[in-house]
Amino acid sequence: MSDQRPRYGPLVSGLGAAAVGVSVFLPWYGLTLTQSGVESAQRSLTTIAQQYGNGTFQTAAGSISSRFGSLAGEQLRTLSAHDVLKVLSVVLLVLAAIGLIAALSNLAGAARTSRGQIALVGLVAGLGVAFRIVDTPAPEEGVFTLSVQWGAWLALVGSGAMILGDLWPGSKQDPMSPSEFSKAIEEELSGWTPRP
Repeated sequence: MSDQRPRYGPLVSGLGAAAVGVSVFLPWYGLTLTQSGVESAQRSLTTIAQQYGNGTFQTAAGSISSRFGSLAGEQLRTLSAHDVLKVLSVVLLVLAAIGLIAALSNLAGAARTSRGQIALVGLVAGLGVAFRIVDTPAPEEGVFTLSVQWGAWLALVGSGAMILGDLWPGSKQDPMSPSEFSKAIEEELSGWTPRP
């Protein structure tokens, strides 16, 4: 008796959905201090030291301020989608859960979603991710810059895997032998050809 469950498509979709869900908590953006951000921090520290500090504090503040210059262009930390994109991160988690449950149900043979449903979920997730790769959130003007990190790319690849897995050839039916395949093609074409 042959196994009636679909094979690779749901597995690829499930792995893609899992990647989208996990990626929400991975680094999406790198936070970097700009030169104008360094200068702004130096001015602020100098102003605070002059207004509120004694001579010793002012000397220490000047020493610290001079070291800020080395921070320009350095990545200070990474930010996840969960840190920065509150609404989108929840949407991505929901879409990943829907895609994962549907793919695992198809893989286990408990349910058969029609072709394209998981792909639609993956497409929506991919559009959201692509938008946030192209249009990064705006940090404080001129002080910080954000660069896209590998977590965002993983989410995009996971979305693509959800689409690919759902549209995988033969993912909703058993593999055919070559003779069954040619017979199915012949029957399909005979229905479309005009008869005399």
